[in-house]
Amino acid sequence: MFAMPPKISIVRHAQGYHNLTGDSTLHDPLLTPLGKSQCTHLRRTYPHHSTISLILSSPLRRTIQTAAYSFAPALEREEVKFVCLPELQEVGDCASDTGTDVHKLGEAVAEMFRGEGEEFEWVGGKVDLSLVGEGWNCNQGYYAHKYAALAKRGADVRRYLFTLSRQHPHIVVVTHGAIAHFITEDWAVADPMLGTTYRNCEVREFRFGEGSTEGGNVKLVESRGRRVVYAGEEEGVVDIDVGVEVGRL
Repeated sequence: MFAMPPKISIVRHAQGYHNLTGDSTLHDPLLTPLGKSQCTHLRRTYPHHSTISLILSSPLRRTIQTAAYSFAPALEREEVKFVCLPELQEVGDCASDTGTDVHKLGEAVAEMFRGEGEEFEWVGGKVDLSLVGEGWNCNQGYYAHKYAALAKRGADVRRYLFTLSRQHPHIVVVTHGAIAHFITEDWAVADPMLGTTYRNCEVREFRFGEGSTEGGNVKLVESRGRRVVYAGEEEGVVDIDVGVEVGRL
């Protein structure tokens, strides 16, 4: 039993080159220099690295980078796993939301962190791609850009998190802005199929709602406290007071 209820931290990736240029034809884009600095600031200011027990990431390159750069203090601990989960990929079917083929992904991960210095030498061997199968980036069927498919994907992620929480009191989920709305059932957005209210490198903290059951209906409730948001061109964070039961919106 945990002293506190399990906590789920939902994190949107830092700025990618497609965010900078608005070019959705860029395939699986990497982080910009500003995006890397956003991660650095989050790493330096996030107060809960010591409680993290598992990190889940979308297998797209920008989310893997964000997870590694932002949560390095946690990932440097041997017991903290770094698992890529295909269900966390973004909602769209454009090139920028389409991941790298699985047979190329391992080398792509190693290449992303090559030359980053001793601080990130552990990354290549720690990223677990065992759940990333062939066709994970097909944008069809289960991964189609359709409301029903996205709603099912969000529900599957919530149930998976609930199961994992029996062993992990604090799980960090590094994902994308639009799919985050389907995962949290936060419909306070103009169109979750197309956009998001999450800013780059924003962290929102959740706990499981009353009545959530393993294998059944699972709700996420946003914790009372603050959202940590990267402020923009200059380093800094903006705290936004919240107290939202997201599943009831």
